[in-house]
Amino acid sequence: MRNAKITAVGAYVPPGVLTNQDLEKMVDTSDEWILERTGIRERHIAAADMATSDMAVEAARCALAQRGIDASSLNAIILCTVTPDMMFPSTACLVQHRLGAKNVWGFDLIAACSGFVYGLTTAAHLVMAGTHDKVLVIGADTMSRIIDYQDRATCVLFGDGAGAMLVEGSGEDEPGFLGFQNEIDGSGGDSLKMPAGGSRLPPSHDTVDQRLHYVKQDGQAVFRFAVKRMGDAILTLLNRAGVKPEDVKVMVPHQANKRIIDSCAKRVGLKDEQVVINIDRLGNTTAATIPLATRDALDQGRIRKGDYVLFTAVGAGFTVGANLWRWGY
Repeated sequence: MRNAKITAVGAYVPPGVLTNQDLEKMVDTSDEWILERTGIRERHIAAADMATSDMAVEAARCALAQRGIDASSLNAIILCTVTPDMMFPSTACLVQHRLGAKNVWGFDLIAACSGFVYGLTTAAHLVMAGTHDKVLVIGADTMSRIIDYQDRATCVLFGDGAGAMLVEGSGEDEPGFLGFQNEIDGSGGDSLKMPAGGSRLPPSHDTVDQRLHYVKQDGQAVFRFAVKRMGDAILTLLNRAGVKPEDVKVMVPHQANKRIIDSCAKRVGLKDEQVVINIDRLGNTTAATIPLATRDALDQGRIRKGDYVLFTAVGAGFTVGANLWRWGY
């Protein structure tokens, strides 16, 4: 029986940096307040002429170069984002063209901060079905374009970036995909959203004047949901796979808030050394956080072939996701 494995990881963040000290000059906040409540020191911000597709292409090229293959060998591209270049065509189409990835199909996947986990789940099943050999999953978001820098509760959280993973087929006895636990709960839809810009509230002078094209968040509701439901998803997945928390080499969580990550890890029974955190340097890059944090863990030698690696996230919707893999390279 065919399995799926991750064979390459690429990452890109724009060079521009926005520090907590910079934000102190923009809104009523402080480095101490931001660091204590979020764990973030700085985040990268894309230049005015850089869009989501530009970062996605850079991350994809890194992954392809690491694997030593050409884009023309891909079968599909899954582009996970909530900040597409435009409503249509899909950003996946723009990335495909820039990469020169002929004879592929693909699509944009919108699941907010859980997007990359959902993308990996989808890619694994396409490969395991035997219909695809190589699927590129990209998480990319230019969150700075939809953040209100007059709202101190949200503007301190987000940064820009992109990451990519290549998923390929493997034998059933090789390391690879072990399972997933994904779910959605639309009752939390009002807790984290961008109210305007869609068919419910199309752009108008009123929506612009009311600043409804920016992220709006009920931070306490998101925190409570994230800690409980992300922990539940992890425990369900590990139990189904017959893997104990102490057997997990690293958990790579969505980097939304260090307090959420710490609380979730404690609830699941993971030690600090098992958890990958890079939110201090990059902030919340939405769909890009998991591949960016994975790239850091690999660079630090924290992941080796055969290790149990756990990916998990909670996002707007609410969306919840967890993937378990045995690392493939």
